[in-house]
Amino acid sequence: MNKGFNLSTWAIGNRSLILYFMLVISLAGAWCYTGLGRGEDPSFTIKTMVVVAQWPGATIEETLKQVTERIERKLQETPHLDYVKSYTQAGVTTIFVTLQGSAPKDEVPDIWYQVRKKVGDIKDTLPQGTLGPWFNDEFGDTYGIVYGFTSDGFSSRELRDQVEDIRSRLLQIPDVSKIEMLGVQDERIYVEFSSDQIAGLGLDKTSLIAALMAQNAIAPAGVVETSAEKILVRTSGGFKSEKDILAVNFAANGRLIRLGDIAKVTRGPSDPPQPLFRVNGKEGIGLAISMRDGGDVLVLGENIRAAMAAITADLPVGIETHEVADQAATVEHAVGEFTEALWEAIGIVLIVSVVSLGFRAGSIVALSIPLVLAIVFIAMQILGIDLQRISLGALIIALGLLVDDAMITIESMITRLERGESKEAAASFAYRSTAYPRLAGTLVTIAGFVPIGFAKSMAGEYTFSIFAVVGIALIASWFVAALFSPLLGVWILKAPKGAHHEAGNGPILRAFRGVLTAVMTWRWATIGVTLLVLAVAVYGMRFVPEQFFPSSDRPELLVDLKLPQNASIEASRDISARIDKMLAEDDDVEHFSTYVGRGAVRFYLPMDLQLPNDFFAQSVVVTKGLAERDRVKAKVERALTEDFPNVIGRVYPLELGPPVGWPIQYRVSGPSEDKVREIAFRVAAAMNADGRVQKINYDWMEPVRTLQIHVDQDQARLLGLSSLQVSQAINATVSGGTVTQVRDDIYLVNVVIRAKADERMSLSTIRTLQVPLQNGKSVPLSQVARVDYGLESPLMWRRDRRPTLTIEADTAPGAMPASVVEALSGPIQDISASLPQGYRIDVGGAVEESGKSQASVMAVVPLMLLLMVTILMVQLRSFNGVFMVLSVAPLGVIGVVMALFVAQKPLGFVAMLGILALVGMIARNSVILIDQIEQEKRAGLDPWNAVIEAAVVRFRPILLTASAAILGMIPIAPTIFWGPMAFAIIGGLAGATVLTLLFLPALYVAWHRIRPVPAIPVGQAEAT
Repeated sequence: MNKGFNLSTWAIGNRSLILYFMLVISLAGAWCYTGLGRGEDPSFTIKTMVVVAQWPGATIEETLKQVTERIERKLQETPHLDYVKSYTQAGVTTIFVTLQGSAPKDEVPDIWYQVRKKVGDIKDTLPQGTLGPWFNDEFGDTYGIVYGFTSDGFSSRELRDQVEDIRSRLLQIPDVSKIEMLGVQDERIYVEFSSDQIAGLGLDKTSLIAALMAQNAIAPAGVVETSAEKILVRTSGGFKSEKDILAVNFAANGRLIRLGDIAKVTRGPSDPPQPLFRVNGKEGIGLAISMRDGGDVLVLGENIRAAMAAITADLPVGIETHEVADQAATVEHAVGEFTEALWEAIGIVLIVSVVSLGFRAGSIVALSIPLVLAIVFIAMQILGIDLQRISLGALIIALGLLVDDAMITIESMITRLERGESKEAAASFAYRSTAYPRLAGTLVTIAGFVPIGFAKSMAGEYTFSIFAVVGIALIASWFVAALFSPLLGVWILKAPKGAHHEAGNGPILRAFRGVLTAVMTWRWATIGVTLLVLAVAVYGMRFVPEQFFPSSDRPELLVDLKLPQNASIEASRDISARIDKMLAEDDDVEHFSTYVGRGAVRFYLPMDLQLPNDFFAQSVVVTKGLAERDRVKAKVERALTEDFPNVIGRVYPLELGPPVGWPIQYRVSGPSEDKVREIAFRVAAAMNADGRVQKINYDWMEPVRTLQIHVDQDQARLLGLSSLQVSQAINATVSGGTVTQVRDDIYLVNVVIRAKADERMSLSTIRTLQVPLQNGKSVPLSQVARVDYGLESPLMWRRDRRPTLTIEADTAPGAMPASVVEALSGPIQDISASLPQGYRIDVGGAVEESGKSQASVMAVVPLMLLLMVTILMVQLRSFNGVFMVLSVAPLGVIGVVMALFVAQKPLGFVAMLGILALVGMIARNSVILIDQIEQEKRAGLDPWNAVIEAAVVRFRPILLTASAAILGMIPIAPTIFWGPMAFAIIGGLAGATVLTLLFLPALYVAWHRIRPVPAIPVGQAEAT
């Protein structure tokens, strides 16, 4: 270390330049900090695309085989494909294309383009009459700001007119990407008739429809061109309102019949309703606002609030606005809390520095913190890393590590000052003696975070900023300690009047020296006891609960209501209204919104988005706090159990990390739908045997009633009918059909012809339904067809082109999904072993996602180890030294298990990242201690005393840096997300620090077979 370029010496020789850089970096860092984006969570790519196609009139089996199967088969050619999952109903297929977590996010848009091309190539092979396919590659878009609008004394159309205008104004605000309207009910004009009356008058319904379409059609009437001008020709007859339709006359049997005399014409919202939206129990319309990529959510929130204040002031009396979701306020609160924790951590580290090193030396360490943070903020601005949950937590983790370099540098300077050297010489020595070991320790620590940074999964993408921020902070701290801290030391430090630490006369160091000598003397016993404790800790890990990601600490609750799969949207509306009434009377509820016939809009990125379904409703309940959230959850769950026996209800907080859905899931797949059902029943029975499993349900299962119309083809042909005409006649009566559109302002209002309510809603009238013949007469349906009931699956899920039935369940309070699945592994494996070829049971839910994420991290661990060993080898140039360093790293498990067990924190994905990071932290101290031993040996000490003196010399810096890292974790230890990692690092680092100072010296003397020799007097050791 005595040769080569010395950064500290150069910095001291260029004081003005270094001071200039200090000022520039500080100012630039402060400016970048104010300009950093704010977010609640880091963004990550939802690598899922949705493909939808329709084939009106087809059965579910026909849709599966002719539409779903063809599209799925083509989609399996998609690059980086993880799986294809489809959801098929009669006449409608919805296919989810999910990419592997390792798919590069920059390539995802091009992959979606390829999906469009591939499906477009087979469009002509789909059945005639197929609509679509349509593509949604914006499935992961977040609508962080949601407003609701309700009215009193206004029609739904009048309310919609107002909301449309508001939407247009909000779209002009910078950073607004798009706005989705929620709960809009398109207007319809219904022409309702009596089938018996139509038949009695001898009217041909087809002719009525044709007349309406012909009169309302838009067709060019030509252009008259003269020598002087061009004149467009226009014809009248288009419908302007329902009154125009009522006035239409039809010629029938030589006479004119007015439509208003034979049909009832009304105008109103869609019937049955389209997906509904309610605010605090009152039906209304919502606006969900999405921010453009790279926008500042806080600025957007301020602009939206200002615009809404002006808009609200202009609204007519009777229309009210409601803030349903405000991501800006949530982000401001979350960032504020974490920023407060960051400043608390900074304060703790500063106090540790000043108290342990003294005011002057501590001040230098304290001044290094803002310099390092300034560099980090500049780098975050350049790399586009926002201030959010992960990056702020990473800053807190980095705080305890970044002071290491400055502490070690200042400690070394004080040591030389005690020996009478000048400040400049002391600074130069500090660089020569510690720079390269510190650099190796820094790089090893960063290597410990490599699995986090390079894990190819959604969870890895979610936590990437831990690696980025900690890595930047550690590199910056090394340069600050090499360039700025020595210069500050020259300006601030004074030569100590007494011994600082090396003399070893203090009672603490004398006690440590005695303990160290004992463990080195009894080295094999020390090694044996340590390994025994390690084995106990490894065994004890099974008693630490496992968890993927914890629930969010936000006050929202989601209430899912799933009715039988043949339930109508009106049934979902009625059931959810009863829940709304209960929530409205609960003082713990701040406000709530309800989505009927669909799930909530993605107002929070890690949401598990629900599909639109008539039998589904979801409420978003914002409570007044976490305690209130728990009370509301218990109350709603109790009500669902007691008052809604036919509803599969789930009440749960928002998730953190990638979306999972039901925590316990088992997928049963195979070629036969019936066999899959049978196996699913067996799996559910095994799950039900465990008392920790609750609310077992299936994503599809029960068949529903259908009306089977068996057309007598011979009789139909004799009457001039076909199956198509029979189907159209039934559809026109029961469901109605759109025959034309009224062009009203910016809207197109469908004109729907259907039977009167008493005919279309009665199953008994189907048999007596009058089917029109070509001669203008009609016959009852029973004359050409037989009507009976059948059973048919209302929907079917498939995964990779195989029928797949998922058994879903929740866990009892306090139970972890991983523990439950582990307990069920035996019974499930027994079932799997008995399955015929082609059938399988797969674990889904939190356990599957956790396994994928952990696998993505573990896949990078070999690279981490290679980097660590390479860095250590370059620094130590000794296999023995590398072995010594790496032998201490696994011992951190002892403290990790103890801390998690005592604190009752789960060993989740975030805690696992902390354990991996510990490897680098522990290795850092070991490298510096091993290097110090070699320095003492080169200084002339015998190996035994060199180990003792090196440990004594490094005792104070190692304890100080470990204390800073451990105490810096205190502000985030109580948090839900970071708590497990904080306790893992606190326990692991505390235990490993003790073992570094005791076990490593014992292992060193045992490995090198060093014999005890008489201790060198303290004064003689100092003289060396």
